[in-house]
Amino acid sequence: MAEKRLPSVRGRQLAAHLRRLREAATLTADEVATRMGWSPSKISRIETAQTPIAEGDLQRLLDLYEASDSRRDQLTELRRNVQQRIWLDAYGDTLRPEAATFMELEADADLVRWYAPAVVPGLLQTEEYAREIVSSTLLLASPSRIERRVEVRVTSQRVLARDEPPQIAVVLDEAVVRRPVGGRGVMQGQLRHLLDLSERPDITLRVLPFGAGSHPAMTGGFTIFRLPAPVTAEVVYLEHMTSDVFVESDADIRYYNLAFERLSSLALDDDESQSFIADAAGISEH
Repeated sequence: MAEKRLPSVRGRQLAAHLRRLREAATLTADEVATRMGWSPSKISRIETAQTPIAEGDLQRLLDLYEASDSRRDQLTELRRNVQQRIWLDAYGDTLRPEAATFMELEADADLVRWYAPAVVPGLLQTEEYAREIVSSTLLLASPSRIERRVEVRVTSQRVLARDEPPQIAVVLDEAVVRRPVGGRGVMQGQLRHLLDLSERPDITLRVLPFGAGSHPAMTGGFTIFRLPAPVTAEVVYLEHMTSDVFVESDADIRYYNLAFERLSSLALDDDESQSFIADAAGISEH
């Protein structure tokens, strides 16, 4: 049985908007429950994104809160986005809930900033490289599960083919370029793929050389997602071996953005990074 998915970022945003509207209307959760004929626990579940809100219930709440037409349209559209069950549902037996949330963020974001200290980010991986990474990290997985994970990773890359793909900025640590994942052939193919991607106007790719010394992210990698309206929010993702963390505090997100700017300034520039990757791949000209 698939694990229960964590509340999505959009779902949490909708819940937060509804809570703020209730507070602006100077109503307690118990008062709303009484007027709506609901239990107080239902209000709590809606405002903590534990229960998806039905369309009719949303409209009744917006009537009660006397929401403006613009706010009504915004939250109705936000709910519609929350309810969309994207292609990831087909892989519910393969992905941990946090991984599914991460890929939802990839699909929704209009800007993604990565600091990658050990592995090429998933959206930029070749299938062969992805297979090697999945095989190495899923220690007890069956071959069929490994292939399912590779499939979901490759499928997720469809966001790069959209009419308006996300803007992507990546800082790769030199270790990512130097480590021969899967052997020379697989790694050379991956590096060539990075060079091709770096020529796209929506992708910025820089290498942080060992010679840059210490930096603000010595403790590990991170990903910053920026979500467009109606959410208009940023989320930081931190990946660990058996668990993941999503950071949504404004102060913390500001720190990660500052850290990324510092990493970018320490990294080689775009042309130097291309030359560095080409040299590592054994390509004389690109």
